[in-house]
Amino acid sequence: MKRLIVVSNRLPYQVQESEGKVILRQSDGGLVTALKSYFEEEARKGGAVEKRWVGAADFPEKRWKKFKAQEGTEATFEIDPIFIEKKTYNKFYNGFCNATLWPLFHYFPSYVEYDEETFQAYEAVNRAFADMLLTFLQPGDTLWIHDYQLLLLPDMIRQKLPDISIGFFLHIPFPSYEIFRLLHRTWKEKIIRGMLGADLVGFHTHEYVQHFLKTVRMVAGHDHQFRSIVVDNRIIKTDLFPLGIDYAKFHDAANLPAVIEQRDTIRKNFQDKKIIFSVDRLDYTKGVTHRLVGFEKFLEAYPEWKEQVVFVLVVVPSRQIISKYNERLKLIEEQVGSINGKHSTLSWQPIIYRYSNLAFDELCALYEAADAALITPLRDGMNLVAKEYVASRAQEDGVLILSELAGAASEMGEALLVNPVDTIDMANAISTALTMPVQEQRHNMKLLQKRLQDYTVIHWVNDFLKQLEDVRVQQHEQETKAITANVAKHISDDFHHAGTRHLLLDYDGTLVPFARHPSQARPDENLLKLLGELSANTQTDITIISGRDSSTLEEWFSNLSLNLVAEHGASIRLKNGPWTHGEAIDQTWKPLIRPTLELFAQRSPGAFIEEKNHTLAWHYRNVDAELGFVRSRELLDNLFHLVRNGQLQIIDGNKVIEVRVAGVDKGNAARRLVDDHAYDFVLAIGDDKTDEDMFRALTEKAVTIKVGAGHTLAHYNIPSQQGVIQLLNKLAH
Repeated sequence: MKRLIVVSNRLPYQVQESEGKVILRQSDGGLVTALKSYFEEEARKGGAVEKRWVGAADFPEKRWKKFKAQEGTEATFEIDPIFIEKKTYNKFYNGFCNATLWPLFHYFPSYVEYDEETFQAYEAVNRAFADMLLTFLQPGDTLWIHDYQLLLLPDMIRQKLPDISIGFFLHIPFPSYEIFRLLHRTWKEKIIRGMLGADLVGFHTHEYVQHFLKTVRMVAGHDHQFRSIVVDNRIIKTDLFPLGIDYAKFHDAANLPAVIEQRDTIRKNFQDKKIIFSVDRLDYTKGVTHRLVGFEKFLEAYPEWKEQVVFVLVVVPSRQIISKYNERLKLIEEQVGSINGKHSTLSWQPIIYRYSNLAFDELCALYEAADAALITPLRDGMNLVAKEYVASRAQEDGVLILSELAGAASEMGEALLVNPVDTIDMANAISTALTMPVQEQRHNMKLLQKRLQDYTVIHWVNDFLKQLEDVRVQQHEQETKAITANVAKHISDDFHHAGTRHLLLDYDGTLVPFARHPSQARPDENLLKLLGELSANTQTDITIISGRDSSTLEEWFSNLSLNLVAEHGASIRLKNGPWTHGEAIDQTWKPLIRPTLELFAQRSPGAFIEEKNHTLAWHYRNVDAELGFVRSRELLDNLFHLVRNGQLQIIDGNKVIEVRVAGVDKGNAARRLVDDHAYDFVLAIGDDKTDEDMFRALTEKAVTIKVGAGHTLAHYNIPSQQGVIQLLNKLAH
């Protein structure tokens, strides 16, 4: 039986003891609610997947043993608590998780605490999770790790179980690189390496995906294509999966007697008044104080609404142990008191404030009773309250006022979107919401509800797990195959039995090893002799297909009967013929790009610029390895912004970054050469990213070989440049 193991910091249940009996009580939180709904739905369908949930225990181990000893404790899924020493867990959770990662990822850098001791606790707890999981994980298991508390865990598992299927989902925003880079260097490197241990990394929005991909490029040097990253010959996919809700649960709650009774009571208590409602966990990211200012500005700007509207504000207790949360609570309560004191009358109080948890029936009753929901976080990964409010509107009326900085805003465009710090904008939005015609309310609400119905939490889980399965298949299909002695013999036999043949060979790193400077990598006598022997057969065509300029290739190979392709296809010389250059290409871009390359060359001792007819190249092979890597990532980022929407292409090669005219690549050149004749055998060999274009273009027409380790589109992999020479000697003799 297949097994799905869900891992999160928090378990879906608390284990409580009452009157000598130990019971389970469901925890709060979007992830818990979402996955529990999925598990229950799968159980109703009789699903054949065994499900387990691993998380840190917030109860004593003794109580857990007592619970397990009780009869009748079977559930739709198993829970596996991890018992962590209290002091370590406190430094992990209240320290690095919520005093470092939480404020940083939510764009509150001034709140961030940088404490090496709490990061060590963070590593220790992630290691404790890994140790626990490794005691029972098996081949074929699917491991789904959740959220910012466990960023290091995917790689810890990958190191021990390289073939296991691992998914990771981040439930909070992933910040821009400019924010993320504030972390200590070793911290951010370990975090990115940890996340890249997964096969699929999921986020709520496209923006978070883009931030992550750029951060991976800047911190770890791994580029991406179509949201896929390749690390250690393994494809890692990233994508957006906006978390849904159990739509039916909230929509159908309108028919529950307890909800109807409480809704009617609320409406009776606030008869003839419009009701605005918001509920938030106590957190500085939720923007409650800004929201209160916005509401007060509304009362001042629209005095006709005094005594005609009431704002029901519910704040749910959270993380009281952290001082900033207690400070926030005090500010909120002072603000509520100030507004009520200033604007109340003997018969009316504008804000009804409550600081407590809400039962499901109470929450749904408030959703149903409210004319508008005011949900304006300063930053939020998703925000399920907005979706729950929409789902609860059984009469298809009501207005959602939503922060444009909430993840949910990207899929809820029919809401009134506001800037949460623009309190005048918020005040105007409240007025718009309260005066919006019912017909317009229903039009918007129907569209919002349809979207939530189409992508519920069940769809969210199935979508993620299906894509995780797909990327594992893709990994298997694109594994590089080492050229063994047997494979080399097959290639040699096919070559010798073919009537006509074509060899397409890259130069640097393929036919010759890399040198400190390009001019030093001249072909020696042995290589020229080998190429001469191969090209002497009139049935064999050979093409040197290189990034080198045409004059250099002409100087080195003019005495051999070879095809020469310069600058990745910009210039071509068929054997014994003249050079043909591409159409006259606009060179005016070079003065725009060269100053940037020169600046980075100055900042990187050992770097130099090489100019060709159609290309500018920035080489950093001779730069200190660490400095060269950092500078190359910075240069790439600068160039990507500089050439955006231009007709230029940036190539992140092997210790070189090239800028060239778009549309010129080895793939197009190789295809033209091969298509001109019906060859019986074609072989293409290269070592760099530029050669991947050639491998892609010839995948159906040639045997393709990549030199060196790493993911490739080539059919085979050969360990070194020396191995290429050995293979060519086998073909020659």
